[in-house]
Amino acid sequence: MSRSRRRAAAVLIAALAALSRTARAGVPPVRVGSKKFTESYVLGEIAARALAAAGVPSEQRQGMGGTLILWRALASGAIDAYPEYTGTIAEEIVRSPANASVPALRPLLSARGIGITDPLGFNNTYALVMRRDRASALGIRSIGDLRAHPDVSAGLTHEFLDRRDGWAPLARRYGLSIRTVRGIDHALGYEALRSGAVDVKDAYSTDARIAEDDLVVLRDDLGFFPRYDAVFLYRAGLAPAAVAALRGLSGRIDAAAMTRLNAEAERTRDYGKAADAFFGRRSAPRASVARKIAGWTARHVELVGLSVALAVLAGIPLGIAASGRGWGARTILAAAGAIQTVPALALLALLVPVPFLGISPATAVVALFLYSLLPIVRNTAAGLQDIPAWIRESAEALGLPPRTRLARVYLPMASRTILAGIKTSAVIAVGTATLAALIGAGGLGEPIISGLNLNDHATILQGAVPAALLALLVEGLFLLGDRVLIPRGLRLTRAEE
Repeated sequence: MSRSRRRAAAVLIAALAALSRTARAGVPPVRVGSKKFTESYVLGEIAARALAAAGVPSEQRQGMGGTLILWRALASGAIDAYPEYTGTIAEEIVRSPANASVPALRPLLSARGIGITDPLGFNNTYALVMRRDRASALGIRSIGDLRAHPDVSAGLTHEFLDRRDGWAPLARRYGLSIRTVRGIDHALGYEALRSGAVDVKDAYSTDARIAEDDLVVLRDDLGFFPRYDAVFLYRAGLAPAAVAALRGLSGRIDAAAMTRLNAEAERTRDYGKAADAFFGRRSAPRASVARKIAGWTARHVELVGLSVALAVLAGIPLGIAASGRGWGARTILAAAGAIQTVPALALLALLVPVPFLGISPATAVVALFLYSLLPIVRNTAAGLQDIPAWIRESAEALGLPPRTRLARVYLPMASRTILAGIKTSAVIAVGTATLAALIGAGGLGEPIISGLNLNDHATILQGAVPAALLALLVEGLFLLGDRVLIPRGLRLTRAEE
């Protein structure tokens, strides 16, 4: 080959390599979701590493909540894949308990645009567990034995309480009449069991805490629980390389291995280290705590700032309208008050099915916006209503047009009260925004939820302390805002008071 041809070939190879790198860089990352318990976090990390090994970029959406939220996120395209269990798919998603095997589920899911891998290799079934000493003292070895002990207390996860394969049908099947049944977080339930606050808890058979806390798994005499073979669900349009990476995990994790990985995650307080242990390699250097907190805080500020800004833009005009008389003013105040009575978590759940929202940061912003309205609307209305009659009469006597009176006289007079409402909304939003992590919107709720799952106070504080400091910062900024936005005469009056 001549020198010119070799040079042309080298240039062509370099160009193709550059195009290949550009194409890979332009590939959107696969968004991997996970539920709010240790095993799901670990499986999400394992998926991310398998994708990386296949040259596919990925992003984690950790601790997004329960089955309903993750399934909606997958179906709407907010995430691309997440770990699930065949029994849960049959009972809660396709609502066909008789079709709990992967071959039976595959066409049902395919009709909805969702793919499913073959089983990963373990059956993580539901179970009821008790402390060994308590079970021994009462002579309880099986679920059926609970019939003779209606006075024991049960602490069950909220999802298990509501599932079609959960507490209510289980109690009917076994004829149980336990009088004290309360809902409790999965991880906190183990602490309640250990302290004796509850006697019975629902668990997953691969939970590391079962062996660590020396708990007894009650025998399922009647075979109530179906198989819960772990699989990955993914969107049908996912890139072939990504699908191959997820399918490549099938049959590679048995129950003993999964239990060890769960124990490793809870021992090290690091889901990534457990995933690295599965692949038999040393963990890559993790981002520093300071860097992670900075990232969480930046997203938190973004969510709060955008939602409160929208609330100010909408709340002040609504407050002006609500300051008048008549049914219109009363309706505005009543509607804003009604929104405030809805628990923040419930409001997020109600917004998820709304078109164009789903599982996304936009849903969190809308929820925070609605939650921030009442203080601004009410304080704006109250500030305008408290303006003395003689000031209103003087403004009218000067012949000022209505809009000029509002902009130059009434709103400046009410500015202290209005600003107090905005400050209240901002501080409330800082705290409420921690719930945004439950729908994968990020923020300082991520370490709080992860810490609750691991019962790790240090991780909880990584989110709680910055959120508290952020609330104090908001207070300080509004003190400075008083000097800029409140007319000097009103500030002097305030100082004299």
